[in-house]
Amino acid sequence: MTYIVVKAIHLVGVVCWFAGLFYIVRLFIYHTEALDEPSPKREILTDQFKIMARRLWLGITVPAMFLTAGSGAWLLTSHSIAQSPWLHFKLALLALLFAYHFHCGWIGQQLARDARPFTAKQLRAYNEVATVLLVGIVFAAVSKTVSVALWALGGLALLFVVLVVFLLKKLQGKS
Repeated sequence: MTYIVVKAIHLVGVVCWFAGLFYIVRLFIYHTEALDEPSPKREILTDQFKIMARRLWLGITVPAMFLTAGSGAWLLTSHSIAQSPWLHFKLALLALLFAYHFHCGWIGQQLARDARPFTAKQLRAYNEVATVLLVGIVFAAVSKTVSVALWALGGLALLFVVLVVFLLKKLQGKS
């Protein structure tokens, strides 16, 4: 029974962590766009985005990361890591997720100082990193195989290419 409870807590943590990561980068995009607005609109918007980002980061995203990591570490005690290639793959993706998380924290610190580390367009692309990691992690954990996770990531990449081609054609048709 304890294993199921910890696993449920882990899943709640994962959902909240990713929700925070998805939304924080959206706030960064809005904040970056607000920096181009004339005064006083710029100051009003950027001050509000700073408050929203800080509350989201400290109130949801960081605690959810700790909840996920703590419950995940407990769950690891029930697996033989040496004999689970899917778990190695998942842990590698988790290392990238932690790097992404801390880089988002750095971006938030830069924006809080009114610096502009990236353009809104770059941040839109950066927001997709969390999606790729989410797909890989979930497919590895659910299927317990590396191959299924790689197929899922390949399918996601194909979907991305199709969407980009479709959008480019649509944009070319407008000009």
